[in-house]
Amino acid sequence: MILTRASIAILAAFLSPIFATAATVDTRESKVLSTFEKRFAEASASVLIPRKEGGDAAATCDLASTQMPNIALPPPSTGLSLTHIAIGRGTQNYTCIDDSATPVASGAVATLFNVTCLAGPYPSLLALLPDIALKFPTPEPSSVMSPANLFLSGHHFFTDLTTPFFNFNTNAHEWGTVGCKKANATDAPNKATDVPWLKLSSKARDGCTISEVYRLNTKGGQPPATCKGMGSQFTVQYAAEYWFWSNPDAPAYT
Repeated sequence: MILTRASIAILAAFLSPIFATAATVDTRESKVLSTFEKRFAEASASVLIPRKEGGDAAATCDLASTQMPNIALPPPSTGLSLTHIAIGRGTQNYTCIDDSATPVASGAVATLFNVTCLAGPYPSLLALLPDIALKFPTPEPSSVMSPANLFLSGHHFFTDLTTPFFNFNTNAHEWGTVGCKKANATDAPNKATDVPWLKLSSKARDGCTISEVYRLNTKGGQPPATCKGMGSQFTVQYAAEYWFWSNPDAPAYT
């Protein structure tokens, strides 16, 4: 195991466009990306990057060897294969009936960014990304700014209170859509501030092969204990990893 300044610099340069937004253009773009690279390097200072035989670590999309973190959720169903991994950055949404009530979840909205090729060679760095993403402004859902669009997986939202929906159709690709239902949940390690980790199963697909989705390594998203001072509707910033599983004959979305 080895950590090199070159590895950090390369990864920072590779990942910095991921969280660029429609507002980070022209003269502001360099400032935003420079800030990201600094934060990424600081966050990576204690991470060991595996060095591959024959040279420095390089990104790969060999999903057959990519492993999800150990989690207190049921494993993917027999026969499914990992096809995509994304970082979601957005908000968890809540409603209140009065100041004394407990906030009620009313869905979520997030932009999804493709980190599929990062997960295999750099699992430790992947685990840092939700926390890093949370430090940046919420991306515009319709953002297609170059080069960020190259890393855009799609968008996540709810079609009703019980149907988390993933739309993978963008200007760069058409991977279809999938509506899901919650299959299992477990508390995040820091459950006071971070929304639960989930396993979702598909219930309606259109041009999409995804059968199961995991939301892991969540950061943020939990509401306050009561609605006092929150108004009838409010949002809480969050970020998370999303792992997508499909039938084994399905193509990988990389």
